[in-house]
Amino acid sequence: MNVKSFAGGRMAVAAGVVLALGWGVSAQASTTTPTTDRGVAGGTLGSGGRGTKAAVATCSPEVLGMSASKEPADGEDARHLLLTVQNAGDRKCSLYRYPLVRLGAGRTTAPVIEESAPDPDKPLTLAPGEEAYAALLVNGPMDEYEAKSITLTLQGRRPGAVAGGPVDVPMPVPTLYANDGQRVTYWTTAPGYALDFIMSR
Repeated sequence: MNVKSFAGGRMAVAAGVVLALGWGVSAQASTTTPTTDRGVAGGTLGSGGRGTKAAVATCSPEVLGMSASKEPADGEDARHLLLTVQNAGDRKCSLYRYPLVRLGAGRTTAPVIEESAPDPDKPLTLAPGEEAYAALLVNGPMDEYEAKSITLTLQGRRPGAVAGGPVDVPMPVPTLYANDGQRVTYWTTAPGYALDFIMSR
C-alpha cells in the first residue's frame, strides 16, 4: 500500500450544525472485489465553432495528497474525522461518489450517509492544488474495536469500480476506537458542509 500525505496543507475546521438522528445510510459497505476503472469524465469545450470532448481523468492515488484530522482539533476523543485530499498533479481530475474507508481490521468499509450528496451522480472535479473533503464518523454507541490504520480507496467512474489501490492515510491519533456505527460522507469542496452530517452524532 502507498502512504500519501501532504505537509502544510490547510485544514478547515467548521462547527457542526445539529441535525436530526436517524438519517439514512447506504447499505453499500463493500464486501466484494471491485473492478479497476480507468475511464474519464467528458466535458465539452468549444473548438473552431464545433463542440469537442475534453477528457478529465479520474483522480488516482498517484496524484493526490491525503490526510485525516480530528474534529475539533482540541477534542478529547477522535470520533469525528475530516478526510482531506489535494490534487497534487498538474491537470484536473475527478472524484466519484465517496471514499471507501476501512478502519483497522474492520470487515467492511464505512457506509455512506446518503443525505450528504446533493447530486450523487455528479463527479467532483479538482483543479491542480484544489482540495476535497469527506467527514468520517468513527463510532457509535456500540462495542468498539481498536483501529490503528485508515485505509482509503477511491471510487471509479462506473459504480462498483475503483481508481487505483487502497492507500494508508496517516493516522491523526495513535489509536481509533471504531465500530459498526462508523459512517462517511460524499466528497465535497466545503469541509463545514461535510462535518455538519456527523458532528451531532
